[in-house]
Amino acid sequence: MNYFNYYTEIEDTFVRRRGKHLFLSPLDWAMIEGWKGRGIPLHIVLRSIEAVFDVFDRQPAGTRTIKSLFYCREEIETQYKEWLTSQTGKGDQESENLNSEFTVERIREHIDECSAKLKACSIESLSEGIGRALTHLSEIKVNLTDDFDTVDRTLSDVESLLDRTLLENWEPNHLAGLEASVKTQLKPYKSDMEPDKYRQTYELMVMKRLREEAGIPRLGLYFL
Repeated sequence: MNYFNYYTEIEDTFVRRRGKHLFLSPLDWAMIEGWKGRGIPLHIVLRSIEAVFDVFDRQPAGTRTIKSLFYCREEIETQYKEWLTSQTGKGDQESENLNSEFTVERIREHIDECSAKLKACSIESLSEGIGRALTHLSEIKVNLTDDFDTVDRTLSDVESLLDRTLLENWEPNHLAGLEASVKTQLKPYKSDMEPDKYRQTYELMVMKRLREEAGIPRLGLYFL
């Protein structure tokens, strides 16, 4: 299950249960990426969304409106904890499922696609970091194996290099304005979020905005 499918399955379920089309917000996107990054299975997220709306549908009309995935997060966390408890001793199966999703040839194509997007970036202040990332990607491609867990970790290391490049070399005033914009978006939800979850969501939203502006692709295998 790649990231695109993970995202669209969640979006489709949320929109279907809400009963009207609604684009997901940057906060929703960041939560989805956080769930994916933590390894929360898709079926847990979908089941939790269904459960939240089942309760909502039994309430009197007009008493509450679910406008964001944020309102489903507590149920998702609860069901995920229960699922983790039930999965004790079954950890090897997930790794096997991960390896069955990919092929060496498809990963080569993914590296080529990402490299082309990086070469297209014309922001001069990012050129050194992008050059280093391209060198690493070339080396990964030459030495590619079917040990996909290791390949994914190595690609994530290159992505971390690009993240640092973006944060350290972006025009300071523009970066400050972007960070302020993200904080404004999160302000209505901050009091209901644990500090570490708020920090993670904030960082994901900032990095998403930076990558979009620079045209920097995601490298991990889940973004294939």
